[in-house]
This record gives sequence, structure tokens and C-alpha cells, in this order.
Amino acid sequence: MAIRQPLVTIVRAGRHSYTAGLELQRKLAESTKNRPDFADFRNYIVLQEHDPVYTIGIRTRGYTIEDELRLRHLGADFHRTDRGGLITFHGPGQLVAYPVLDLRQFKPSMRWYVATLEQLVIETCQQMGIPNAGRTQDTGIWVGDRKICAIGVHGSRYVTTHGIGLNCCTDLKWFEHIVPCGIEGKGVTSITEQLGRHTSVDMASEVLLAKFAKVFDCRLAEQCDNNEIF
Repeated sequence: MAIRQPLVTIVRAGRHSYTAGLELQRKLAESTKNRPDFADFRNYIVLQEHDPVYTIGIRTRGYTIEDELRLRHLGADFHRTDRGGLITFHGPGQLVAYPVLDLRQFKPSMRWYVATLEQLVIETCQQMGIPNAGRTQDTGIWVGDRKICAIGVHGSRYVTTHGIGLNCCTDLKWFEHIVPCGIEGKGVTSITEQLGRHTSVDMASEVLLAKFAKVFDCRLAEQCDNNEIF
């Protein structure tokens, strides 16, 4: 008997605060993770933009309360989270995608999951006209020595949260106030900067979704009623 492809529901959350994004993914994960059969788990991919915010992962090296106050003074929010990685920025013009998946429907391996997310972003960038986007020894996806996409994930009993932040038309000046992802001597870039023309989050979202279905070998369905989760 052929194995049925997992179904992933697309949630287009629009722009909101980082706190609202965390609460949304928590609700989605908790709504199905306690079902007795993992095959009944309802998978999601949340597409969104955040209001300006600096976030720190579980490795909080080097960032103090004074740093937090300095960054908040710029007009951004600040959050410490349970994802992997160090500090990064999320804001308007950046496509933030949170896959909430039960990996037992795909492959029960966080290493596989992160590698597949990387491949997702690489193929998305290539499709959009950036052929040299790729991996390095550092986390995320890079174009030369400039990061175009941050990756930071969390897994609990094979259920994933957090995800990627792909710079589409982001104001890159926000990154000048931090050492992005704790990596000295390297910079950031965006799809808009690389292509020399404005590229919106909506444009990148459609390419990313098509590539998501391919690399994760799954079916996608639009969320019919956002009132179920918002």
C-alpha cells in the first residue's frame, strides 16, 4: 500500500507582534500533540511578518539586560526564546515561516528536519534568481559572507516550532545594532538587495510554499477558517 503524503495546513497570519506569533504556534502545537495516534496530528505552516523585534535563542552568550534596554530604545521589542541559535532580528519585509509538524509523519529526525529546511530556503532562493545561496559551516543560508535567511528551531516529542526568517525586502539597518546570530565579521542581505528590485513577502511566500510541498513531500491546504485558531 502506498504511503499517503502528510497534509500541511497553510496559515496566513499576516503581520503581528512576536508575542502573538509565539502564542499562535503554541496553540497549534498544543491543539493536536496530545492525540493518541501521531497520524492524527494536524500539521501547519504559519506564514507571517513580525513587528520589529530582536530575539535570542537558548545560547544567550554576551547579551545583558543593558543590551536589551539599548535594543528596545531603538523601537524594537526583545524576546528570549527556546529556539536554537543566538540573536537575530525579525521585522517587516521578512518572511517568517513556522512549520508546526509531527516529524513522525515525515522522518523522526531533527537533523533531517533542519537539513530539509535549509534545502527549502536554497531552492526558494534559486527559483527567485539567486543561484549562489547555500550552506556554510555557520547556521542559516548565505550568499557569500552575507546571511539571507536565519534558521532556529525547537522540537518537543517530534513536534516542531519556530523556523525560518527569510529577508525579502527587510530594512537591513536593524541588523547593524547586533552581531547577527553571534557571527563576527559577516553581514546580512535580502532577496531585494540581491536581485536589485523590490521583492515582497507575498511573492516569496508563494515560491516557498511550492518548494515546501516538494522538499517535504507533502500536500498543502489553505486554512479555511482563521477563527478556529485566532
